[in-house]
Amino acid sequence: MNLADSGILSAAMEKSGYKSVAEPEEAGVIILNTCSVRENAEERALGRLAELAHLKKKSETYICVVGCMAQRMGESLLQRVPAIDFVLGTERLFELPALLDAKNGEPVVDTTMGKDLAWAELPPVPDNPYMGQIIITRGCNNFCAYCIVPYLRGRERHRSPEAIIADVNHLVSLGVLEIMLVGQNVNSYRWRDGVRFPELLSLVARETDIRRIRFITSHPKDLSDDLIARFGDEPKLMANLHLPLQSGSDRILKHMLRSYTYAQFRNRVELLRQVCPDIALTTDLIVGYPTETEEEFEMTLAAARDIRFDSAFMFHYSEREGTLAARSQVDDIPEEVKLRRLQTLINLQKGISYSANQREVGKVHQVLIDGTSRRDDRIWKGKTEGNKTVLIRDDRDLLGRIVPVRVTLADSWTLHGEAL
Repeated sequence: MNLADSGILSAAMEKSGYKSVAEPEEAGVIILNTCSVRENAEERALGRLAELAHLKKKSETYICVVGCMAQRMGESLLQRVPAIDFVLGTERLFELPALLDAKNGEPVVDTTMGKDLAWAELPPVPDNPYMGQIIITRGCNNFCAYCIVPYLRGRERHRSPEAIIADVNHLVSLGVLEIMLVGQNVNSYRWRDGVRFPELLSLVARETDIRRIRFITSHPKDLSDDLIARFGDEPKLMANLHLPLQSGSDRILKHMLRSYTYAQFRNRVELLRQVCPDIALTTDLIVGYPTETEEEFEMTLAAARDIRFDSAFMFHYSEREGTLAARSQVDDIPEEVKLRRLQTLINLQKGISYSANQREVGKVHQVLIDGTSRRDDRIWKGKTEGNKTVLIRDDRDLLGRIVPVRVTLADSWTLHGEAL
């Protein structure tokens, strides 16, 4: 979502005459688009702001903080980092170009919510020349107990199929081959003429020339049979799904207000694998949630062994001020216990991911080559249908192509292969 928002804000800035530069030292405007899902994300942003503050002493540089952390902290950000010129919340960040034109020297703080903006009318700018994000919904109606997002991004608002298709066609015209349809919960998408998310996927596939389609993120309670069926009958839909489980304990899931049991989650996974046997499944897992016992933590380990996700984003519980969990549940698990549980889970998942990737060795995948390795620019980097990273050593110019690649080697995180 932040990549998509940044692309839209880039479009708005460029439309107003601004041009991007490579280094902060060259910039007249520096924008940090921030996240508040985890405390660590905010600490990283504050650390980066402290690093950038020195640029204010050398030039007429504006420092702008936008997005979720700006929405949550508001005016208090100026007390933490006096060098900030703009603090714009999740529904105000796209007004930055107009606010820059009207700047009068005083810091601007605007975290007002409840008004849809013209962001939906701005064409998206892909963060990668061959892969782009398109927002189909903003906000969330689920209010999971631990999650700050609904309070910072508001209730769900859905875009029309026509607007979404127009954005896809725009990205295709720029050379984009793969899109990610983005929302806090894409599964709940619906439009007034009866178009729900499965129908939207079919419309995008049928009415545009995009080559590959992905989406994120899905709530398990809204993963319908119709949506699962699309993984079997829509060739443009890539064989991967991010499906956050969070915990293997039904009691903890109930405390989290996740609206499903582990058995119901497992049923969705079984149906997915029947429809699309090669689907790569990823997930989110939280350990150390308030009142979680050792037995309930073991249930999460058992769930990871049972389902065998290809990979997982794993966290220990981080209390977020303003959430239901922070208001009603005592964060009673000691930090050292959280960290021990997290490391145990990471070690388990690392082995599962290694085994999953070993099964890829010898297989041929259609890989979108979107860049080069960060460590060696002579090695091409791409994504399989299952969204796994593949590194390929090849003297040909493969950039921006979808090529067949045989996997020859794998570790827990990366595949290595040869282009055929």
